Amino acid sequence: MEQALTFTAQVFKKGRQYVSFNPELEVASCGNTPEEAKDMLRKAIRAFLKAAARHGTLDSILEEAGYVRSKKAWRDPYLISLDRMSVSV
Repeated sequence: MEQALTFTAQVFKKGRQYVSFNPELEVASCGNTPEEAKDMLRKAIRAFLKAAARHGTLDSILEEAGYVRSKKAWRDPYLISLDRMSVSV
């Protein structure tokens, strides 16, 4: 049974490419536009999760990423805030 999970997508420009990154799973991809980068990230996450399921590591990966198993389904982490902040160095 498939289940839809929610993941964070960060997109930034590096040179002429747009890079997309998912911090929960540490999966990245890229594209020629922000939309393409996010679409490619979605595909990369799906491939990563399918490979983890085949190797029997999906549950531990999702738990480490903050997802919670509830009966037979996974619950997304309860995201309070997603902000950018400045820090002087």
